[in-house]
Amino acid sequence: MQTTLTVAEGAAVLLAGMAAGGINAVVGSGTLVTFPVLLALGYPPVVANVSNTVGLVPGSLSGAYAYRKGLAGHGPLLLRLGTASTLGALLGAVLLLWLPPGAFKAIVPVLIGLALVLVILQPRLARSLAARRPDQDRRVGPLLLLGVFGAGVYGGYFGAAQGVLLLGLLGVLLSTDLQWVNGIKNLLAALVNGVAAVMFIALGMVAWQPALLIAAGSVVGGLIGGRWGRRLPPTALRALIVAIGLIAMFQLLT
Repeated sequence: MQTTLTVAEGAAVLLAGMAAGGINAVVGSGTLVTFPVLLALGYPPVVANVSNTVGLVPGSLSGAYAYRKGLAGHGPLLLRLGTASTLGALLGAVLLLWLPPGAFKAIVPVLIGLALVLVILQPRLARSLAARRPDQDRRVGPLLLLGVFGAGVYGGYFGAAQGVLLLGLLGVLLSTDLQWVNGIKNLLAALVNGVAAVMFIALGMVAWQPALLIAAGSVVGGLIGGRWGRRLPPTALRALIVAIGLIAMFQLLT
């Protein structure tokens, strides 16, 4: 297992953190950038996942901050959704800590595969959301709360494409205003990552050097992504995410 990163390795982790922060602010799936980098540097899968989760918390917060104006005045709604996300994140983090490391290595390739399918299908999902009736917008029901809770469990356990999953749920069950939904997605993802990170830190499971480098990079990337990320060609962005995700799957399966 890695203990000290070289300058070149540290730079690679920092750049991966920037890319992940920007991707998370725009669409989600930033974990599919940073997680494979940590695996390639020799960190065990669980340690890489824990350190990655801790490192991406500041970037998630910066991405949510970039959308703060659209969230103003929606405190009660955000409280209900945030509670569901928090409870889900707690359960997901407990599962990660309770299940043996071998289970993580077996389960995560499946989760990455699911994440890649979500990334690929997102444009079609967005088009279907646009066809919905506007009078269905901004209603919080049990199905939405259960879905957000489930996304929190997923995010607390691993988290790749958690943002894509949340975008789909919120877009189908809450609102077709994807800009507004994206702000909520960033806030909920920050909550999930933050709750899981507190547990991991308390248990001393974090490799701090890569976690801090990812944190620094993700803050910058989150701010840039929140402001400019929608100018990136979406097809190119999704192709990059899918390619990196396939690399991560290959590393875990070999």
